[in-house]
Amino acid sequence: MTYSPAQLAVKNWLNDIVIGHNFCPFAKQPALQDKVRFVEQGSKKQADILQGLIDECQFLDANKDVETSLLIITHACADFYQYLDLLDIANELLVASHYEGVYQLASFHPQYCFDGCDFDDVANYTNRAPYPLLHLIREDMLETVLKSVVDPELIPERNIEKCESLGVEYFQRYFSSSQK
Repeated sequence: MTYSPAQLAVKNWLNDIVIGHNFCPFAKQPALQDKVRFVEQGSKKQADILQGLIDECQFLDANKDVETSLLIITHACADFYQYLDLLDIANELLVASHYEGVYQLASFHPQYCFDGCDFDDVANYTNRAPYPLLHLIREDMLETVLKSVVDPELIPERNIEKCESLGVEYFQRYFSSSQK
């Protein structure tokens, strides 16, 4: 498969950061089995992005061999707060479309900032990605993997500790080099 530059940047980030530092115990197996879908959404219109999200849900419905889908937003939501607004609407759309409990959204953005954190806090890098992403995850897959994860409620804390051990400079170097 040929990947666009945006798809390749997200695929590399998934392998280098998310899997490479074990930020997500759910990511490695689907990636190794080529069950992750990378879809570029190039529209600037919110309605098109939301339709793309529903299209991905329908694709996952029809393709049980694909476990997760990363909707890569390349030309909209550069502003983090605009992205959060889209994320709220996207979650409401999943409920309205009867996908609540079927798919879950995980959120990633180049400027991700947790509520109450300074922008430069290293903890934010647990959810920073090369592009704004809407990550659709099959809930049944999550439930299955969670059974084999020790203390899954501690995943965020472990990820923050890992980020702190790597340092802000590490992530700044990674993201600046991945955009060249």
